[in-house]
Amino acid sequence: MLTPFPFPPTGGRADHSCARFTPQCRSCARALARSRGIASDAVYWFSDGSHRGREAILSAIAKTFATIRDEIYQIDDLEWIAHSDDHAVCRYRFAWTGTIDGQPRSGRSRGTNVLVNHAGTWQMLHEHLSA
Repeated sequence: MLTPFPFPPTGGRADHSCARFTPQCRSCARALARSRGIASDAVYWFSDGSHRGREAILSAIAKTFATIRDEIYQIDDLEWIAHSDDHAVCRYRFAWTGTIDGQPRSGRSRGTNVLVNHAGTWQMLHEHLSA
C-alpha cells in the first residue's frame, strides 16, 4: 500500500493523479517539477551520487524513471520530525520493485526530505536517500 504524505505539510492537493504528494511517485515528481516544487538551490543525495540544483536533480530523476520500468514504490514509517510555517522535515522508509534491463529488481532504503516555504510555495530543498 502506498502511503502518501500531505504536501504542503499542512494539507492540500497537488495537481496530478495521486490524492496527495508522495515522494518518488512518477506523477508527483512530474507535478513537482512542473510547479517548480524543487528549490533552485536544492541538493539531493541519491545512491548514485549527489545532485545540486533543480536542473541536475530533474535530470537524475528522469534517468531513474527511464531505467526502472513498472516501478512500484511504497513508503512506510513516515514521521514529520520538524514543521513550522517556513520549513518541514520528514523521514521515512521505502521499498521499490520494478524491472531494470528486463530483469525484476527491488530495494529497500530510508529517506529524509527537507521542505521550505518560499513566499507561500512549498519546495523541496533537500532529499537524502540511503541504504
